[in-house]
Formats: sequence, structure tokens, C-alpha cells
Amino acid sequence: MANPYAPLLQPGRIGTLELRNRIALAPMGENFGGLDGHATERTQAYYEARARGGAGLVILGTTAVSWPSGTSEPHQLGISKDEFIPTLAAVVHRVRQHGAKVAIQINHSGRVAANDRAHGREMWVPSVPPELPPIAAMRTITPQEISTFVGVGPHPDRYRVMDEADIAQMIEWYAAAAVRAQQAGFDAVEVHCAHNYIIAGFLSPYFNQRTDMYGGSYENRSRLLREVLTEVRRRVGPDYPVWVRLDAQEMHTPGGIVLEEALQTARLCEQLGVDAISVSAYARLTCGSDFTDAPIPQRSGAYLEYANAFKRVVRLPIIVAGRVEPEAGAEAIAAGEADFIAMGRKLLADPELPNKLLANQPQGIRPCIYCYACVSEIFVNRGIKCAVNAQAGHEHEAAIIPVQKPRHLLVVGGGPAGMEAARVAMLRGHRVTLAERSDRLGGTLFFAGLAYPENGRLLDYLVRQMQHPRIEVLLSTTVDAALLARLQPDEILVATGARRAAPAIEGAQQNHVWSGDELRRLMTGDGADEIARAKLGLAERALFKAGGMLGVTDSAAALQNLSKLWMPLGKRVVVIGGGLVGLELAEFLLARGRQVTVLEPGTHPGSELPIVRRWRVVEAVQAHGQLHLQAQVQRIERRQVLWLDRKGQEQRSEADSVVLALGAEPDAGVAERLQALTSVPVQRLGDSAALGYIEGAMHTGHHAGRMV
Repeated sequence: MANPYAPLLQPGRIGTLELRNRIALAPMGENFGGLDGHATERTQAYYEARARGGAGLVILGTTAVSWPSGTSEPHQLGISKDEFIPTLAAVVHRVRQHGAKVAIQINHSGRVAANDRAHGREMWVPSVPPELPPIAAMRTITPQEISTFVGVGPHPDRYRVMDEADIAQMIEWYAAAAVRAQQAGFDAVEVHCAHNYIIAGFLSPYFNQRTDMYGGSYENRSRLLREVLTEVRRRVGPDYPVWVRLDAQEMHTPGGIVLEEALQTARLCEQLGVDAISVSAYARLTCGSDFTDAPIPQRSGAYLEYANAFKRVVRLPIIVAGRVEPEAGAEAIAAGEADFIAMGRKLLADPELPNKLLANQPQGIRPCIYCYACVSEIFVNRGIKCAVNAQAGHEHEAAIIPVQKPRHLLVVGGGPAGMEAARVAMLRGHRVTLAERSDRLGGTLFFAGLAYPENGRLLDYLVRQMQHPRIEVLLSTTVDAALLARLQPDEILVATGARRAAPAIEGAQQNHVWSGDELRRLMTGDGADEIARAKLGLAERALFKAGGMLGVTDSAAALQNLSKLWMPLGKRVVVIGGGLVGLELAEFLLARGRQVTVLEPGTHPGSELPIVRRWRVVEAVQAHGQLHLQAQVQRIERRQVLWLDRKGQEQRSEADSVVLALGAEPDAGVAERLQALTSVPVQRLGDSAALGYIEGAMHTGHHAGRMV
């Protein structure tokens, strides 16, 4: 059978650089370097893993040409002195030994040099940037997060409007950095001219308000880019591959860069002798969700149209990022609309993605769920991570090593923690029996896939991983003494999830009041008949069965569609609890035409959500529903909920249905019962040990499977 991903997997060329395929690791600031700007063992192992996984090109993320100044992260790599060359050369060696080529992105952060701000250093800019009002999304940041938030410090902002001597220095920094990259053995250099960093700041008619020869007209605003690229090319020679990353547009930026001018810049870069154009975009933050328009988009294939536009005006290879799925990337390359696909989050989630495509095994790719856990870490000055890949950033210390003496493991609970533990233990050579109480795998992940469809792809992946000769899955199975006697496991891993105790609210026992667990069980078929008899009237039960809910419990996609036609909740829904569960449920209900009010007793909504994902969900709920903080619920009545606002004044919210999204806590009950029945070790994972939701489940499951 022909491989549908063949266009992605064919060799490619950028200038003199020959690449084995068209997949590149997108340049991301991973924040894994040392505080001295050097590439640590952690850095080296991280990039090596993506090369081993089959990427044709690995691009190191933003590397500072003037380190420590001009940096946006405390652990950003430096290339401003010769002393950085040895550890950068070590990255090159480790990437190349797996057949990949390696480039480095060089940059000065300019206006967004948050690390300069935090240390009281001057931020170099073309002109003093327009003052922006604080975005409302910052009110969702918790005090603990603020204490380590990027760029936050005791110092006032200090801007250095660059004079001609500073500009000459900037050109020298870039050119010298390119030479050091060449000396370190990098196959190419990417000059970062996007994302409002220094060169983009000069290009932007919004951020560049100069009146001299570097401001005003396009010719003047592009002068720094011309001079940097000219000097870089002069220093590295005519055959060394150099390309640029450009913004196709500055979104939400009145008077900013637009596509027509970006294409003009692309033509200029071609004339200056660059070897490729990497297409991206930038968004001025007027609200938190703008960040998910650019530079890290939520929309699939967000920049493919831009890439096609660039492709029509230059003869250079076009690299494009922006959540491009492999299928769409292959189609774009086949159609001549792009040449290379840069993947960031996807290769965080599964570094082996290219190898799996090469083997025509896309079903084995661990999917990114676009939760923004990765980039959210940068905001609080930590290295990036991945919710679904516990090894991301820990490749140097978290290898999956085969066991010398395989054992028989019993995993109790078929949610994400249990399945990940089973998968990793199987890879190490263990034999695994996984027992699940209900008649399907997934646990709360199945319901999470309804609230946020991207989660459903992770469920599908995990279920497929259970189809292995060394994994036996027992559905509709409660583990008791008889089963233990029959299986004789060597160790038991319990991943049965959290306990959700109903909060002590007057009226919470009424039929129109649902716990999150009851709603999950009804919608996913886990004891649904029992819940339906207890909570639904005869007419509602008839609708429930006629809707076919119980017949499609293996398909999150089918339930997604059916839930648009029928749900057991009325038109007006009050959700009590504005954490991860409550907010994602509210988002889900709003998309299904419900009028939703979220009552959160605390001061910060969605603190369990990664920061960027939190911004999106909170804004969606506030835009289409209501979100009240410091709301103390007093009583639930048949048609309304009574609560006190932050001033202690009584408020009333109309409600046909109420959902309780509070009260989750770790549940040791199953583990304690099983430990009483056996002498073998019993270990708790996932939410049964500590609330961690999908990320906690995947990480604790992975750790247990790796260490057992």
C-alpha cells in the first residue's frame, strides 16, 4: 500500500543542505540550558531524541547573540562568545549521529527580552513601544505563579532606543554569532526576524516609530534586516545555508505588518541571498487567547495559506509551522504550497513521529492534545514539558530500559494512568493484566474527550497500545480475592481515579443536581442504566435510549455529535466549581447551546489548567456565559441557586440543572482493599494517588511502568 505521507518523507534541499525528509523540529525556546547559557546534558539529550526519531532537520530554538542581554528566558542558550562553542558542538554531534541535519536560530529578543526586564537591564528597541493596557487574562495567574512569572521583578521597565552605534553593535552580534554557529558545526543558521524580536520590531510599522534612516518608510524599516543579512552572508560565505523566519502578519496589531508587506520582505530576503523562508506569525496580546492565534495557534494548519502566498512570490524553499497535521503537510508539499513542515508540539509529544510515518504506522503516534502545558512552563521560568510525554525534557534520565527478569503486573483501572503504566511496563518486557470495572477503557479521559475533543485522540492512542500480546485487558471486571488467586500477580498498580464527594450544600440531593461523576457515567455508559433510573424521568429515559447513547460508548466522536442533540441537562445550567473540570464542562455546554453560569468559591479560576489553555477557556466562558469568583453557594432550589458574592450580598442564578464540579480528592480505598487481600506490593497511580488530571495520570503511569 502506498504511503500517504510520502511527500513529507521525500528528501529535500535548502541551498547546499541535503535533508532526508521534509519534517523539521520547529525552533522552540526549550529553557533547558544552564544559567550560564551553555547547552547542558538535558539540552543535548532533548535534541538528540528528536533526531533519533527521524526528523530531517533539527532547529535549535532562540539562541542569544548577546547573552546574557537580549534574552527572554533565564535558561536561554548563548552564542555570543567562543566559550559557548563546545557545548553547542556537542549538540551538533549528537544530532548528526542519527542522520539528521541541525540548524540554530540566532536572535536578540529586543522589546520582549523578559529576562532583561527581570534583572533591571535595558531592553533594546527601535523606539519606545506603545503602552498596552494590562490584559484581563493576567488576573487568572495565581500568586504562586506570579512569584516566578517571566519578566516579573522589582525593576521598572528600562528601554534603550538604539542609536547608530547600537545598531552597528547589533549587526556585529548577529554576524559573529553566525560564524560561531559555523565553527560549532551547525549545518545552517536561521536568523529570527519574527515574533516582535529586535529585527521584527524594526520591520513593524506599529512598533517602529523612528524618524531617522531606520524608521518610517518600508525601505528604512527594513534597513536593519538588510544590513544584518548582508553581513552574515559576507562572514559565512556564499555556500553556507542561511534563512530567515518572518511574520506573515502581526495579528491584532493596528498598523502592524500585513501579508502584502511580508511578501515584500520575502522578495527582499531572496535578493539578499538567503536560502529559505520560514513562515510564522505574531499576535499583539490584547487578551490571553491572542497567544493561541500566534505564535502558537490553536487552529489546525493556521499558516498554510500564508506559506502558499510566500511560495507564489519567491523561488526559495518555504518552511511552515503552525499546527500542521501530517496529512495536511503532505498535501501542501504535494500541491507545491510548501516545502518543509516544522513541527514543535507534535515532536514534543512523540519524537518518533517521523519514523512512524516512514513505517506507515500513524496509528502509533502519540498525539499532542494542544493543552499548552509545554509553553505555559516558559511563563513561570521553567523548562518546557509535555502532558502526554513524560520523557520530554527528561530524555537524559528517563530511558525505558528492558528488564532482566520479566514479571506479571496487575493494573487496576483502565484510565490514562493505568494504560500508560501498562504500555511502558510492556515495553520493558513485563506481562501485564489490566482490569477495568466498566465495559470500556478510558475512565475519565473518555468524558474529557467530550469536553475537549483533542483529548479523545489521546484515548484512541492509548486504547490501541493495549492491543499487544503481552497485555491482557479484562473489561467489566472487579478485582477480588478470587481473581488475585487466579492471576497471581507479582505487583499491583492501582489507577482507579479520584473520589468525588458531594459538597455539603443544601439541596444538592435533588434530581436536577448532578455530580460530575454522575454526568460522566451517564454519558459514557459506565453504569448508565443505574444513573438514568435514579436521575431521569420516564420521558427523559426514553429520549436517552432513543438517542442511542448506550450504543456508542466506544466512540467519543459519536458521543460528541449525539450530545449536540440530547443531553440530560436543561437550558440553564449552573456549574458549581470553576476549576479544570468545571470550566471545560462549561465550555462544552456553551458549545451545545446552554446558558451557563460558573460559580467558583476561590479567587483564581482554572488553576489546574496550563496557563495558556486557562486563558482560552476562561475567556470563552466569560464571552458566552457567566463566571463569578469568590461565590459561596448557600442553597440549591428547584429553579435557582442562591449564593453570596465577594461582598457577602445574596445573588440568585436561574438553573434548570446544576452540576457539582467540586469535591474531587485522591481515593486510596481500592488500593487499601487489595493490599488487605494480598502480600504483593500495591502502588497507587494517577488521581487515586494525587490529583493531577491527564498530565498527572500520564506522568505517574509512565513513571510506574518505567520503575516497576
